[in-house]
Amino acid sequence: MGFDNLMMKFDQLVTSVLGEWDMVSTVIFTSLVAFFIYCVITSRDPDAHPMLLARQSQPSPVRHEGQSAIYRSHSAPHGIPLNSGLNVKDPGDSKWARGRDGDIRDIWRKFISGPTDHENKPTGVPGKLMTVLGKEKVIEHNLAEITRSINLIGQQIKQNGGSNVAIYLPNSVEFLATLFACAFYNLTVVLLPFDQPPATVLSLLKQAKVDTIVAAVGAFPFDEVTKSYPALKQVIWVVDEGNKHMDWNEVPTGTGGAVNVSTWQDIIQDQPATEGTELPELTKDKSNLKNILAFWPSNDGFKLIEYTPANIVAGIAGQIAGLPNNARINQEDLFLPADSLSTLYPLTLTLAAMYSGASLALNSVAGRSPDLTLATQGIAPTIIVASASTLAQTYSETAEKMNSSLYALVHWLETRTLVQYGVMPIASTFSRMYDNLRPILGTSPGKLRLIFVSEQAGVAGPALSSLQLSDLRIYTGSRIVYALTAGKVVGAISQTGICDYRITEPTAKYSHFGAPLSSVEVFFKDTPAHKTTDESVAGEIVVCGPAVVGGQAALGLSGKILSDHTLAYV
Repeated sequence: MGFDNLMMKFDQLVTSVLGEWDMVSTVIFTSLVAFFIYCVITSRDPDAHPMLLARQSQPSPVRHEGQSAIYRSHSAPHGIPLNSGLNVKDPGDSKWARGRDGDIRDIWRKFISGPTDHENKPTGVPGKLMTVLGKEKVIEHNLAEITRSINLIGQQIKQNGGSNVAIYLPNSVEFLATLFACAFYNLTVVLLPFDQPPATVLSLLKQAKVDTIVAAVGAFPFDEVTKSYPALKQVIWVVDEGNKHMDWNEVPTGTGGAVNVSTWQDIIQDQPATEGTELPELTKDKSNLKNILAFWPSNDGFKLIEYTPANIVAGIAGQIAGLPNNARINQEDLFLPADSLSTLYPLTLTLAAMYSGASLALNSVAGRSPDLTLATQGIAPTIIVASASTLAQTYSETAEKMNSSLYALVHWLETRTLVQYGVMPIASTFSRMYDNLRPILGTSPGKLRLIFVSEQAGVAGPALSSLQLSDLRIYTGSRIVYALTAGKVVGAISQTGICDYRITEPTAKYSHFGAPLSSVEVFFKDTPAHKTTDESVAGEIVVCGPAVVGGQAALGLSGKILSDHTLAYV
């Protein structure tokens, strides 16, 4: 009887509901079902597990008096060595053996041979090396011809007694070829900031004791330098297409000094086609390798810093390992340095991209124009490295254009998708209405997947807050990695996670800088104003590791560790 009563009540309920069913009920029911189906179809897992964002670095179990615990990347935990090299496997090496740390020469050899597997066997074709000239002209270079240029330029400098070689060029194939030529022929490289006043150029040459310079025609103050700097032995001009008909080998009368002047093109063309086609024999002895000298901007000019080959490869290795496996630079990528290669952070990332098998595009306006749209025209890059000033200008220009009330709602929804759900927003009908106002980065919208940008410690410049970085992700449709860099550290000290979209400390001037890379470790030394306690970690930032000049460097800036174990300014 109980079951019969239950069924009778259920029958009465169904009859009552259906008897009162009308058009409004149909609309409500259909809306609920549609909403449920929409939520099921469109639901996405976060790009990064929340637990990975909650503790982004690993502190040491103990700390010394007057300083904090030592913080490391989870990929280089305490108890094992920091990442010091490229793990280069030579032919015949066991696949179980640890590879060499390597040096810059191994990067070019790897780039021209193409990607290899764990047994050092080729797995694909080499990446491309391109020069972008305006919107329509893109030149793809023959890698064998560049190898020949590396040999011939290196031999020319060596034969004329050069030892300290300065590069005064915009981003170009000649810039990279000179860098590798110095590595293969044991010459010291000096990276000169491009487009500087004559007095500054002369001062930098004297600081670095340069005897040879590879420079762009029309950019280097030849007359002023030769009159005031008799130590200069030779100049190699890089001549553009429009000036090749002129004679650039003649030394002007009255300049004084015995300066050997030649052009890049003449050095290459005057040798037989079979000359310089093979790179020097590979040697594991790195005792003859020379250092790389670069200039770090400071409040009173430029500061000369000397990096060892070990510093360089450790920094490159740290940048390669700084991305998760599914997001690392690979042979499908087209990498564009939109900042000057004379700055070490863009150069480190560029070398990391080459070693990873990516194609490389070079544009002479990179680092000279703050317009990111101009720097990316003519190509469709997937990864960009840009300066903070360039991204700050991109942010301000785009935010000024996208200020309507309707877009404010669209932007709020996309920000919620980023911050609350942890996924990159997908283009919708409403967001596509504003595509013409977004920055045009490359010829294929949506192909750009990653932007690297850095804050230079101790250098005055525009700030990027976590709110601005979140907006830039929406404007560009790309993930952004924000790094902290310093003069005595190759690559980055620490950088935000590629899938860390959170807006932390919205009122802070700077965003946090994520966790340390695997090539360094960080601790904080107590200062009168900031001390490490049981409740907080703060003090002067000190960086140690193989990517640091001298093994350890104090930045002279106060920092702190946030609750998620990320580094930030105080």
